[in-house]
Amino acid sequence: MTEPNDSSLPPDQQAVLEAVNALLAPLARLAVARGVPFSEVDERLKTAFVQAAREANPGGLPHRQVSRISTATGINRREVTRLVHAKLEQARPKRSLAGEVYAHWLTDPLYRDVAGQPKALSRQGPRPSFEALAREVTSDVHPRSLLSEMQRLGYATLDEAADQVLPVKDALVPRSDLPRALRILGSNVGGHLAGAVANVLGDGRQHFEQAIVASGVPLDAVQAVRQLTAAQWKQAFDSLVPALERLIEAGAAEPVDAAAPAPTQRVLIGLYSYHQPDASPPPGEAPPPAGEKS
Repeated sequence: MTEPNDSSLPPDQQAVLEAVNALLAPLARLAVARGVPFSEVDERLKTAFVQAAREANPGGLPHRQVSRISTATGINRREVTRLVHAKLEQARPKRSLAGEVYAHWLTDPLYRDVAGQPKALSRQGPRPSFEALAREVTSDVHPRSLLSEMQRLGYATLDEAADQVLPVKDALVPRSDLPRALRILGSNVGGHLAGAVANVLGDGRQHFEQAIVASGVPLDAVQAVRQLTAAQWKQAFDSLVPALERLIEAGAAEPVDAAAPAPTQRVLIGLYSYHQPDASPPPGEAPPPAGEKS
């Protein structure tokens, strides 16, 4: 991803864009790996911008809200109006084109066998063939490109000797517990990012956020680092969980006004490790000296 270098922007905005580069690169890898189209991510990004602008400009006259949000975000007024009234959380995400082709394969009787299962298809030729199947879903993408994407996402395999495309059974069923893993990813990374952003935007550090960055670690020592990190996490876990439970119990034991219950907070405490070659720092970040803390 190319680093922003627009000298017309103030230095603080350039720094923000460099940070955005570092955040978006892994997000894009995740979306591409799971076949989520850009349009779906773009919709959620615009919605997040609109929500952030609404929170930054509370109150005010309702009829001026759209203009304020449009000015703050750079999103045109028509889009802002649509997004303000949309309920994105209730919208059904669209499948990728590869997923649409697979779903059509599963449901169209022409492409199923007598048992109702999707059948092997000749790669090219008239219906029923994979080429025909793909063109029934879209004419914007070549069938060969769709086949490559379906192979990458695990929807289909290609028998080159027979020149047939074979369906992967239950490809729409999540492997292992992927949805739970993604929910954990969103919660953990979302909490970490929210705390880091609050620290940057607030007056001084409000949330604890520290990291150790070490360069020059031998590749064969990474496993030892993993074991050391896991051991440190176990110690922290064994110490923090009982302490948190005691604090929660103490708060619950205090007299509470039923009409105005005391506010509570959700606390996230995490530890993570990540490694990559010294020659490839994250976008927007220079290689730090060994042992540097941030």
